[in-house]
Amino acid sequence: MQTHEIRERFIAHFVNAGHQEVPSASLILDDPNLLFVNAGMVPFKPYFLGQQTPPFPNGTATSIQKCVRTLDIEEVGITTRHNTFFQMAGNFSFGQYFKEGAITHAWGLLTGSLEEGGFGLDPDRLWVTVYLDDDEAAEIWEKKIGLPADRIQRLGMADNYWSMGIPGPCGPCSEIYYDRGPEYGKEGGPIADDNRYMEIWNLVFMQNERGAGIGKDNFEILGPLPKKNIDTGLGVERVACILQNVDNVYETDLLRPVIDEAEKLTGSTYGAKHEDDIRFRVIADHSRTAMMLILDGVVPGNEGRGYILRRLLRRIIRSARLLGATGATMEQFITTIMDTMTPSYPEIAGSRERILQVAVNEEKAFLRTLESGTKLFEQVAAEAKNEGKGVVGGDKAFTLHDTYGFPIDLTLEMAAEAGLNVDREGFESLMAEQVARAKADSRAKKHGHTDLSLYREWVDNNPTRFVGFDTLSNEAKVLGLVSNGTKLNEATEGTPVEVILDETALYAEAGGQLGDRGVIRTGDGLIRINDVQKIGKKLWIHKGVVENGHIEIGNAVTAEVDPAWRHAARQAHSGTHLIHAALREVLGPTAVQAGSMNKPGYLRFDFNYAEALTPEQMEQIQAITNQAVDADYQVNTIETSLEEAKAMGAMALFGENYGDIVRVVEIGGPFSMELCGGSHVAHSSQIGPVAVLGESSVASGVRRIEAFSGLDSFNYLAKERALAAGLASSLKTPTEELPDRIAQLTEKLKAAEKEIANLNRQQLAAKTGQLVEQARDAGKFSLLATTLPEGTQAGDLRTVATDLKNRMADKAAVIVLAAPAGNKVPFIVAATASAVDAGVKSGDLVKLMGTYIDGRGGGKPDMAQGSGANAAGLDAAFAAVAEELAQR
Repeated sequence: MQTHEIRERFIAHFVNAGHQEVPSASLILDDPNLLFVNAGMVPFKPYFLGQQTPPFPNGTATSIQKCVRTLDIEEVGITTRHNTFFQMAGNFSFGQYFKEGAITHAWGLLTGSLEEGGFGLDPDRLWVTVYLDDDEAAEIWEKKIGLPADRIQRLGMADNYWSMGIPGPCGPCSEIYYDRGPEYGKEGGPIADDNRYMEIWNLVFMQNERGAGIGKDNFEILGPLPKKNIDTGLGVERVACILQNVDNVYETDLLRPVIDEAEKLTGSTYGAKHEDDIRFRVIADHSRTAMMLILDGVVPGNEGRGYILRRLLRRIIRSARLLGATGATMEQFITTIMDTMTPSYPEIAGSRERILQVAVNEEKAFLRTLESGTKLFEQVAAEAKNEGKGVVGGDKAFTLHDTYGFPIDLTLEMAAEAGLNVDREGFESLMAEQVARAKADSRAKKHGHTDLSLYREWVDNNPTRFVGFDTLSNEAKVLGLVSNGTKLNEATEGTPVEVILDETALYAEAGGQLGDRGVIRTGDGLIRINDVQKIGKKLWIHKGVVENGHIEIGNAVTAEVDPAWRHAARQAHSGTHLIHAALREVLGPTAVQAGSMNKPGYLRFDFNYAEALTPEQMEQIQAITNQAVDADYQVNTIETSLEEAKAMGAMALFGENYGDIVRVVEIGGPFSMELCGGSHVAHSSQIGPVAVLGESSVASGVRRIEAFSGLDSFNYLAKERALAAGLASSLKTPTEELPDRIAQLTEKLKAAEKEIANLNRQQLAAKTGQLVEQARDAGKFSLLATTLPEGTQAGDLRTVATDLKNRMADKAAVIVLAAPAGNKVPFIVAATASAVDAGVKSGDLVKLMGTYIDGRGGGKPDMAQGSGANAAGLDAAFAAVAEELAQR
């Protein structure tokens, strides 16, 4: 049975039982605790936490949620059941059925015949575990289902008690296992061997509330929840492994084709060697995870989600290389996994080119990293041999791995080829410290979850009605007041307050557009609103200060938008859509939005693109944008279903979760069509001129364009024109000839600076002989420590130091030169061959000097450079070097 059919059967089973089907959320959710969605219940968390009431008619739901877990990424491929990306099929009950319902639903699907829509598993091969004292669940399994008592095992809190890892809902769980047979391990059920007995489904009986604590079993049970809920998770990949009768999850229909492709590209054979099998599995697993992350808008970077993606892609490249690949492989791997996953995720088809571009560009960059890392390794290896250690230090291996992205496997392989060992213990110790820091940070973030239960009453019963698309003011009723996390009945002058109204014309921040500014007027009061935010996508929170009078619950008020703010905000938001359309016209369909922010008169637009834009491309983008403004396109908004909007060609944002009904903003027909809930102008000409300020990099593979719109754009252009006119007047050059004139002056300036630098070098060279005479004895060494004239460059320091070292080559001499310029102190230490033989290390002396002049640096034993920030400490630094040498 193919995986996509397993998915279809699961959903059909629960829809037929009255559950509402809920599409998978994006892997990226706005949750401070999570990098990625890591469990099927995550999108339902507000309902389990009591922040919102479930919107499902029968109080039940079902979904197949895409998930990513990367905490134990190094274990991928070693165990044959672990994937970083997996599909969690689940059914959820919010105060409806409980243990018996969850158990009977699961048993019916697992053991039901194929003809009736079930999975057709043999009941005699199913085992279950329950929590230690959960007699109720054990009795249901035995009395209701008929499972023999000896196939029902009890485990403790660490195994059979579920929580989110933070204070909140929790409860015992019952896990269902499939016996794969004696060839996979010993008898005795899951307690005896969890490799033979594969867990396929976890039924969580969410009935209690837990307190604070760390770990799976180190927390207090505070008491029962008001309602008993059900949260289950079936591992789609594990069921596929069983139904397709393959050895492990890497050999199912979704991943095995990638392994086959890897065999072709590397020349190695899957199943021949254990070490190679791990690498094949890494390639298959990470290719799928990387593809799904890119699909949802993640791009490679140096932190957060981007770092995880980069690490996955680099592990693919590393594994392919170790299997024998000599060239690029990413395109073939990603193309293969897109082919296998598209039947379950049709949206992949429209993003193939973008996904490939992101993955292939990262491969090209990493192959260059491997090249530079190889050169660095050669230096490290040479130092190890010169020092006679025969070992590459753990710190060096860690630096290669962590700073330069050079995999430890390659370090080990190349060290062996060079006849060297690697201090693996030291490397692992540093890696462990890094992991501990990451886990501590993760735990700290978990406790940062914001408690929104204060607003639940209004979210559930009084969602705000937004009327601001059609009007800038409205009559409303005050439903709630909050100040500093406390509910109020009234607020008086000077009080910071959050006002909740039954309806409002003020726009709440969303989609990159900042919330409106405005006022709320009562009979005798005025509240100045400086921000509007949403809670639960339903409730508008008007944040402000009572300027005059007072406001109280039940007041009839008038909410008014600042018209100038809204007008300029509309201009910027509509301008953002035009910039996006122009970008795609110039750069192609792979330049898609990665974020935006717009406020009155200003917009910034982030997009996925691997290279800096050329001046010509920037000119094109600005020209196309302003041509659209001049065309006076009508701006239309259409409310329709998500499927219909996609059929129309409307663009959706990656990582966003849309409802059943969406709003499409169309500017100029096919020119721009996006899903957007923001406010916009009625005609494109109302945007006014758009002045593009420039573009820059904000992360690897992510660029940013910034621009002014409307009157702010006009003012910016007017200042630019005045500046150009002033330059033209000063240089007595027509404005249109300014670029050439400035280029000529720049070249003259560079030539003059170069001539001055040459003269300085000549003067320094002439003084070199005189400097030698300043050398003084420091124990058995000859020490020359002096400053050079201000303006001496770092490169000149090296030239002079090299010349002095050659002139003093017949002595055990140490040369220390500094060239202070203000508080900055570039400096260098050089040692002749005799001094180095006597134990002098220039790098150590540089570090010693750094303690006196607030500096740092490094280098080789014969020459090292540094820079300090405290010129006043130079005399003490010179004296310290002299004392250090005298003691040798």
